[in-house]
Amino acid sequence: MTEVSSLTGRLLVATPALADPNFDRAVVLLLDHDEKGSLGVVLNRPTPVSVGDVLEGWAELTGEPGVVFQGGPVSLDSALGVAVIPGDSTERAPSPSSRLRSSRGDPIGWRRVHGAIGLVDLETPPELLAAALGSLRIFAGYSGWGPGQLEDELADGAWYVVESEPGDVSSPVPENLWRAVLRRQRSELAMIATYPDDPSLN
Repeated sequence: MTEVSSLTGRLLVATPALADPNFDRAVVLLLDHDEKGSLGVVLNRPTPVSVGDVLEGWAELTGEPGVVFQGGPVSLDSALGVAVIPGDSTERAPSPSSRLRSSRGDPIGWRRVHGAIGLVDLETPPELLAAALGSLRIFAGYSGWGPGQLEDELADGAWYVVESEPGDVSSPVPENLWRAVLRRQRSELAMIATYPDDPSLN
């Protein structure tokens, strides 16, 4: 079996041709991708549910809009926290709070996924992470692909793969994220951002 090049930390941006309604105009942050499969969260599917209604302790740490996002169609009864830690926390000088950091220098309760983006252990007392977090999003459910499944979808032209930016996780206007991510690309993808919501009306 050929080795899979990891796309962890990259964005999957749904192409206009993607027919699955779960992923219409979706922007997915890949949290894990290897030969065993892929796991990510949809960044632009806010729900009407307030974070305070389900995870009260974390509500003050989430940015606007302060709602739970639907991370995907899998395990909708489970919650995932994705947070950005400003700066490279592995190079910080020791501080009084250093006892709250792991041996790698990352805050306790936060596991680096890619760059400044990481997963939050929601069992951790929120106050232990409050000072370190730059932004936090709570997701209900996730998006998952079995071995080779995402590669097949990529070959079929279902997704564009682009670099993520830390600000993507906490976009204050998530409904504009699909166009915003495409618009910043230095390629023909920037033109796709103008694709009409309903091509039949064009």
